[in-house]
Amino acid sequence: MLDMLFTKLEASYEDMVAIRRYLHQHPELSFQEYETAKYIQSFYEKLNIEVRGSVGGNGVVARVYGRKPGKTVALRADFDALPIQDEKDVPYKSLVPGVMHACGHDGHTATLLLLAKALNELKDQLEGTYVFIHQHAEEYAPGGAAAMIEDGCLDGVDVIFGTHLWASEPTGTIQYRTGPIMAAADRFEIEIQGKGGHGAEPHKTKDAIVTAAQLVVNLQQIVSRRVNPVEAAVVTVASFTAQNAFNVIADKAKLVGTVRTFNEEIRTFIEEEIDRVIHGTCYSSDSTYIYDFVRGYPAVVNHEKETEFLIGCAKHVTEVKAITETEMHMGGEDFAFYLQNVPGTFFFTGAKPLGDAGGYPHHRPKFDIDEKAMLIAAKTLGTAAIKIHS
Repeated sequence: MLDMLFTKLEASYEDMVAIRRYLHQHPELSFQEYETAKYIQSFYEKLNIEVRGSVGGNGVVARVYGRKPGKTVALRADFDALPIQDEKDVPYKSLVPGVMHACGHDGHTATLLLLAKALNELKDQLEGTYVFIHQHAEEYAPGGAAAMIEDGCLDGVDVIFGTHLWASEPTGTIQYRTGPIMAAADRFEIEIQGKGGHGAEPHKTKDAIVTAAQLVVNLQQIVSRRVNPVEAAVVTVASFTAQNAFNVIADKAKLVGTVRTFNEEIRTFIEEEIDRVIHGTCYSSDSTYIYDFVRGYPAVVNHEKETEFLIGCAKHVTEVKAITETEMHMGGEDFAFYLQNVPGTFFFTGAKPLGDAGGYPHHRPKFDIDEKAMLIAAKTLGTAAIKIHS
């Protein structure tokens, strides 16, 4: 059965590349992926595959039914792009100014579409049900996963698998991890309210910039001095805004940043500790503040049994040259929500392109992938989908 699947996938590789490149040329931002969703739904409709659109927003879910009874396995791909100008010199460069697929979601979509096509062609020889989840808005919290789950995309699903084309690792590499693999990704905003005034009379003001600058430094002590060193955590201030004329002391300053954690207790502790540090810093300068902590995606926590199963499946793919345990990554992924509802695992498929593009990883203007990695991802996911019934 695997040989037949692999043969079909190999025969469809050029179509896979063509779809990926079309999507790369026509990217859409999170929660705006209307045309992409139509494209995906139309693909399934032309194959007479059961499909439902507008799932939890712009999501699309298709189902293929094997002739024999069995488990229901879900496979997921995301399809939103990023607000980045494409700077690659390639024929398939983005045609949308300021928007590009800089994280490989176009490749994820093309991979899943052609895998679904191949499995549909084999359905009379398959067991169980295959659910293809095309998720919108992975890049921007609250994301699309939670809304799609609420709208029923996991109804009846026994197990789920997902992969991310990983441009920092060589093609032919599969990376896995049992337990936490990607971090919870949260956002915070802090607005300092001081008292502005003339730059020549600082003693009559409450300088918001000085207070905010002190706060940036003080926040660094949360991880370095308040969190147990054996726990992984990040507190990053990513934006500092306080624009005034050269001779004006600012009355307001705004900080925006992110917190990354794996442990829920540490996550809550840092949320509360940031507030304590802000309070103390502002108290010392007699300033007030507004603090908003927005919880994004929880940590992606892979299930042990399904992860071990995936490792075995990857060994059936001859193009896979290395199967390695990866370190925990501080990046966030709303695949976490699926794993909170059903067993499964999320893994990385090496997709580092050759040449200059190999130096431009995810979320960069010259980001690209080795498209051969899509075939490896399709074979690995397909193997898991079939062998889960063994």
